[in-house]
Amino acid sequence: MNNILNTSIVYTGVNDKTIDLFEGQYMVPNGVSYNSYVILDDKITVLDTVDARASEEWFANLESALKSRKPDYLVVSHLEPDHSANIRRFMEKYPNTYIVSNAKTFAFLPQFFENMDIEGKTIVVKEGDILQTGRHSLKFFMAPMVHWPEVMMTYDETDKVLFSADAFGKFGALDADEDWVCEARRYYFNIVGKYGVQVQAVLKKLGTLEVQTICPLHGPVLSDNLEYYIGKYQLWSSYEPEDKGVLIAYASMHGNTAKAARKMKEFLEEKGIKTAITDLARDDMAQAVGNAFRYDRLILASPTYDAGIMTYMESFLYSLKHKNYQKRTVALIENGTWAPLAAKKMKEALEGMKDIEVLERVVTIRTEIKEKNLEEMRELAKELEE
Repeated sequence: MNNILNTSIVYTGVNDKTIDLFEGQYMVPNGVSYNSYVILDDKITVLDTVDARASEEWFANLESALKSRKPDYLVVSHLEPDHSANIRRFMEKYPNTYIVSNAKTFAFLPQFFENMDIEGKTIVVKEGDILQTGRHSLKFFMAPMVHWPEVMMTYDETDKVLFSADAFGKFGALDADEDWVCEARRYYFNIVGKYGVQVQAVLKKLGTLEVQTICPLHGPVLSDNLEYYIGKYQLWSSYEPEDKGVLIAYASMHGNTAKAARKMKEFLEEKGIKTAITDLARDDMAQAVGNAFRYDRLILASPTYDAGIMTYMESFLYSLKHKNYQKRTVALIENGTWAPLAAKKMKEALEGMKDIEVLERVVTIRTEIKEKNLEEMRELAKELEE
């Protein structure tokens, strides 16, 4: 990616295809991008650094963009290390630069860079403050808990560009051939999903702006059909279902619960219901969480294990609760040879979530599927259809 808008705003980010787990937990088979931008003006502004994994390439990109000039400002939008790792090194290389950020950022900064001497080299901004760099006017908006407390966004009033920090980002390197919405959804619900109220507050602020381009800290620059991307964030942050359909999430010890889950999928599809299925032991847990939020209905299927449920199902339910899962209809399938308890335990986990309707009908399998169970699953499919 070269100039993102015109000759005065330059992309200086880096693709990282060597990383296997983002934040040490989310699989990124197509890598990730660490985005950074430079605004060339009377005063030059750099917006964010990159992860330590990409330092050398980033500094080379930066020098190419600067063309022997020196930066005047470094705007720090977010202190997470994948964006802030090179602040100290940047200040050593360009000691006359001013760091521009908010009070929370400067309070946290010594935790990341002990004994970094920036006295007299800071500009503290608050909500609505404007930094003039010449032709460009940069206005700052605080975005606390989207998804750290110090996060802020920068709006270039001149070219109508929003530098949105982690918001509107996605997994995947910039040359990854993949649909934006799938990886953006997985990214949003697993990283930002807990903070829907805070995202809504930021969207309300952004609604007052004329935005022509969105520049996130991960993923592609967005400049076409912005209503689509903003609409997805409006939907996701309100916890409303994105699609009518059912996700079947199952854990299975010896394959019998898996057979029941696949049979349930058949019954639903016979009724024309859009259905997805995930094996919680083998599939990407982050994708399962994203799909649970995507659809308006969910089926949980688990055997009883140590008088509870399987670990993978426990982890899935913990993740849903942690990410504020709500406003959905849930059905339960359990398996047990002598004392089936999985449905009871799954229902207890769901009781801690908001606006969840758990269907009364529970399919209880005694080891292997019987004809009785098939009839119960057909009835369950009928209830989910209604």
